[in-house]
Amino acid sequence: MRKRQVVLRRASPEEPSRSSSTASSLTVRTVRYGECQKNHAAAVGGYAVDGCREFMASRGEEGTLAALTCAACGCHRSFHRREIETEVVCDCNSPPSTGN
Repeated sequence: MRKRQVVLRRASPEEPSRSSSTASSLTVRTVRYGECQKNHAAAVGGYAVDGCREFMASRGEEGTLAALTCAACGCHRSFHRREIETEVVCDCNSPPSTGN
């Protein structure tokens, strides 16, 4: 099994802005937790994952410790692969064409 590495690029304050005064944009980030990557055989020097395909929060209110436990495998949310989906929504107001 191959490990995947995800690298996200964050805009630095020195980087010029790509939006102009005539266009406004909104960045929407959605975080989803995928398959469990906890190695259950680490104590004996092996490698075995439980096969949990997606994090499902246990009973509990958002922000409590119970909400951070997976209902399917019982692992903490941090053992599940984090997927960040970024969507940029642009409301562009283009200047009217002169029709030349």
